[in-house]
Amino acid sequence: MSDSRIKRIRELIRDIPDFPKPGIVFKDITPLLSDADAFRSSIALLSEEFGDKAIDTVVGIESRGFIFGAALALNMHKPFVPVRKPGKLPSATYRIDYDLEYGSDALEIHKDAFLKGARVLLVDDLLATGGTARATAELISKAGGTVAAIAFLVELTFLDGAKNLKYFKPYSLIKF
Repeated sequence: MSDSRIKRIRELIRDIPDFPKPGIVFKDITPLLSDADAFRSSIALLSEEFGDKAIDTVVGIESRGFIFGAALALNMHKPFVPVRKPGKLPSATYRIDYDLEYGSDALEIHKDAFLKGARVLLVDDLLATGGTARATAELISKAGGTVAAIAFLVELTFLDGAKNLKYFKPYSLIKF
């Protein structure tokens, strides 16, 4: 893995203090997305990590997980499946309600998202506490898939989210 590519990607993730509320330091990936070479590098590096693994489908979590998941699926020549907020998918869905560090939320996946036993790479932009990824892994299982791997662009290590996903051995490209 190229240290210069990782360094450049890391430099393009900026901190936004007190967003979305006081005390939170938001990791803004917009500058990374605005730099075509760095964005391409982030997808290439993630593809390199999972290219030799048996993956049938890539699942991305709304909303920024769509950006990385869809690009990764395209790069790996795999189908992409979105996991969305309730009421956004047009066909029959499975739903999961889950707790967050600041409240609760829900996610849905199409019931026919993939074939039973499909090996799934779950992708999101950021690993914080791991609650959203854990809930999505449960949804994947409900839909008949098996989580083969979980990938994140960024991990906030001080929140210990990897511990909540230790069974899946999550991979993060950048750690803060």
